[in-house]
Amino acid sequence: MDNPVPPRAAGPGPRRRDRHGRGMRGPIAPPQVPLAASRAEAFADLVQDSVERLERRWPQLADIDFLVLEVPHLDGRRFNDEAVPLGGTISAREGRPARVVIYRRPVEIRTKGRDERAALVHEVVVEQVAELLGLTPETVDPRYGED
Repeated sequence: MDNPVPPRAAGPGPRRRDRHGRGMRGPIAPPQVPLAASRAEAFADLVQDSVERLERRWPQLADIDFLVLEVPHLDGRRFNDEAVPLGGTISAREGRPARVVIYRRPVEIRTKGRDERAALVHEVVVEQVAELLGLTPETVDPRYGED
């Protein structure tokens, strides 16, 4: 049996089709549905929602940068399960505004679902804003600590 078509040599370029010849897969969900957002994007949205909720009561929060980092930097410190920070603050310096940092992975590890995660994110944001402003968390958000 002679094969009239010689096999194609695998080139160095990317494959344009999968092995069944159907082409590359498309996205699982359209970009406008929540399934399309990554966990990091969904977490950043929770932080932004919490900040917007507090900005209505405290307009000076518009001058503070809110950041989401994956994990806290060790800087020579060792953390056990109880001491891993969920957030932190960086005071304002010349030319740089004050910053509130929320650590995504430690928060995600301590929560089971989206509602529980949203509540913990808001609690951490309130605590860090209170520390930055020199107030109690109950003053920053009267509903702090309520379940």
